[in-house]
Amino acid sequence: MSVRLKKKMRRLFKSLRRGLKNPFTYLMMLVIALLVFSTYVVFKTETKTDSGITGMFDAVWHTIVAVVAAYYDFYVKSVPGRFASLLLLLLGMAFWSVVIGKITSVIMDIQTKNNKGLKKIRPMKGQFLLCGWRSGFEKLLETVMRSNPDITPDMIILVNNAPPENMESLREDSRFKGVKYVAGDFSDTETLRRAHIETASRILVIADSVTGKSAPMEVDSRTVLAVLTMKNLNPSVYISAELLDEKLAEHLRLAHCDEIILTQEYEHSLLATASSGQGYSNVIKALISDDSDTGIIVATFPQGYVGKSYGDLESYYTKQGEDKVLVGLLLNGDGSCNEPLLTPASSYVIPKSSKCILVCTNCNS
Repeated sequence: MSVRLKKKMRRLFKSLRRGLKNPFTYLMMLVIALLVFSTYVVFKTETKTDSGITGMFDAVWHTIVAVVAAYYDFYVKSVPGRFASLLLLLLGMAFWSVVIGKITSVIMDIQTKNNKGLKKIRPMKGQFLLCGWRSGFEKLLETVMRSNPDITPDMIILVNNAPPENMESLREDSRFKGVKYVAGDFSDTETLRRAHIETASRILVIADSVTGKSAPMEVDSRTVLAVLTMKNLNPSVYISAELLDEKLAEHLRLAHCDEIILTQEYEHSLLATASSGQGYSNVIKALISDDSDTGIIVATFPQGYVGKSYGDLESYYTKQGEDKVLVGLLLNGDGSCNEPLLTPASSYVIPKSSKCILVCTNCNS
């Protein structure tokens, strides 16, 4: 006997032993035995009456209809035949109870996993991952959706360890219908793979404060670890990450994070400018409006302007009207990534892979 055949035989015997240890196996054997016995009783007794059962085929058909459809296709007349037919009905009821219970259990399990963020998400491409959780998350998500009109709700995947009741409340909101949810640590490889990070186009990592008790350094360390993991799994994905403190900003740059949001620094700057009484905070609020068509807009160049001077581009937008004002360039090349260059000299040559920075009022760029 060959080695391969011996291995197959061993696997077969192991499967048989496992099956014999399962009580469900004996239950199924008992059910099959009762079905065969009842069919045989009907065959032996009803062929001697005028019930219409004339052979084994009729008896088997009677069994199938009694078990599956829960009624008699033949009118049994003998006492043993009636008891056997009653047993067939009871076996059919028990069978369908088990089947319906199993189907219900599967549906409930799928729904529970879906509510808890454990359901496997179908493969996607170009999805947006929003990682982390904090107070006021609903407002943040609403703003993200409004600021990214090119992303539909069903392309947004939330990845966090938020309390189940919070996520359930959020997903019941009609504004977020279609948004998907993956429960788990967003710095964990398996959690990110469940969100299909390999095909994601953009990721926003917010300073996670699920418990509200973590120190800022601990929160930022988790953010840096998450960005490192994400870039390792998908080097081409665009990642924006929030830091509470500037101390770990250099670590995020080394992790090739595309945009770093220093929340506390922005807050301090905003408070400081507001203290002057000149209305700077109102100006900043208007410029960073969450409306995708107003405020500061980053747009691609008009056709044919790459390689020309910045002065030529200024003249083009001046002719377009007052709703678009060119204020600079966003450089993407020669080692820079999304580096703004405000009001360069008119002779500055517009490089490739860059974009223009506009201040717009109710315009579509």
